[in-house]
Amino acid sequence: MQSTAAGGAALTLPWGKRANAAPKRGGTFRMGKAYGETTDTLDPGTVTNGFTFSLMQGMHGYMTVVGTDGNLAADLATKWEATADAKTWTFELRKGVEYHSGKPFTSQDVIVAINHHRGEDSGSAAKTIVEAIKDIRADGTHRVVFELEAGNADFPFILSDVHLAIVPEKDGKPDWQSGDGCGSYILESFEPGIRAFLKRNPNLYTDDKAFFDEIEMLALVDLNARTTALVSGEVDGIDRLDLKTVGLLEKRPGVDIHTVSGNQHYTFAMSTNKDPFTDNHVRLALKYGVNREELVEKILFGYGTVGNDHPIGRGQRFFNDELAQTTYDPDKARYHLKQAGMESLSVDLSAADAAFGGAVDAAVLFQNSAKDAGIDINVVREPNDGYWSDVWLKKPFTAVYWNGRPVEDQMFTTAYQTGAAWNDSFWSNERFDELLLRAREELDETTRREMYYEMQAILNREGGVIVPMFASYVFATTDNVGHNEFASNYDADGERWMERWWFT
Repeated sequence: MQSTAAGGAALTLPWGKRANAAPKRGGTFRMGKAYGETTDTLDPGTVTNGFTFSLMQGMHGYMTVVGTDGNLAADLATKWEATADAKTWTFELRKGVEYHSGKPFTSQDVIVAINHHRGEDSGSAAKTIVEAIKDIRADGTHRVVFELEAGNADFPFILSDVHLAIVPEKDGKPDWQSGDGCGSYILESFEPGIRAFLKRNPNLYTDDKAFFDEIEMLALVDLNARTTALVSGEVDGIDRLDLKTVGLLEKRPGVDIHTVSGNQHYTFAMSTNKDPFTDNHVRLALKYGVNREELVEKILFGYGTVGNDHPIGRGQRFFNDELAQTTYDPDKARYHLKQAGMESLSVDLSAADAAFGGAVDAAVLFQNSAKDAGIDINVVREPNDGYWSDVWLKKPFTAVYWNGRPVEDQMFTTAYQTGAAWNDSFWSNERFDELLLRAREELDETTRREMYYEMQAILNREGGVIVPMFASYVFATTDNVGHNEFASNYDADGERWMERWWFT
């Protein structure tokens, strides 16, 4: 933990195992994304969906990246080390890197880029994960020192967050508006909610990624349109397949289906600051009112597992395998309604396929299972466009997807800490917040495990988010697309497909 270097052979393919055959260069790769809204911007702090996640990671460099094996690799930082208490972290920066505009990359860029997400006035989704930074200072042109309020053994992972793109400094501020970056591809045009077009960066610091000459990314939120575009040859890849027809699509010549297990989970978020969700008995009634196995079978078609009302995946270090599984139990749901002083309950549940594929159908299945518990769920079908800006975090009961995060602290801090911008249940728990801070600076693995176990139990019993299922990433490409082992931290190879894939 105290000293981690990433160099030499590890930089040849920093995202995973070496390819069996050398990647080829050339061509225009066209990707159909299940995301994209007219309200999308180039501000890294406001990205909310897979379209802008891919865009950020294609345009910009990051201090660190998560590899396909879940471990951390170098990007703009080549080496990092911490003091024994993990409060002070020093990062050595890569030399010779230029932005697309020709501006040299320096430590000042890192400082202004990270500070963009800090401070009381910040509206960034990454605000909570950088709040623990007490100070950032340059130690020369290519070294940055971070001083933290308390120790954080996972701090280098935090800097891989998709929102923490390193953008150029201009007049003491981060210049994200221009679209200038130092990543694999240069942004040529961006039409929010429609398309983006990029060209390979000829001055990229390495030849071992970014094999396509050009990238065209299309926002194809409609599932049928996305699938048709792949089948007709209008695009070379799509994400979020129709799981009902994966088997049929797999039989089509020229199409490859890819399935990756990870931390992606689908949720129903309840605003705990609004009635009736202020009452934990109401929340528990709804948790017992959903048939999780049915959702995995009929929505995921077996491409996933049941969830237990917390966001930690089974493959993560501190997954609580001792926590009793919450199951469908109408009698227990009725019991908790009575404890809330209710004989029945009526609530609206907002859903759209923009939330996740089959979200409306999942809401209807929830509606049907909850009836036996005396719960009337009125499913409100929302428009796809504007769902993330006008419905999520606005309506009191919504369908949501989460890609998850590589480490527990990052996921909890992003979506469950009191006051977090993306705390979509507006939940606040003093004990949870206390454990979150203590676990972050705890260096003993056994003690950390106990804390993270308790935090998952608190969410299971008292949290405002129903997590009924974890979904595998299922995406498709044409059979002339080459790749290495896929990453599992986000969809479509960690949303780094544009720099990791190639035409064979």
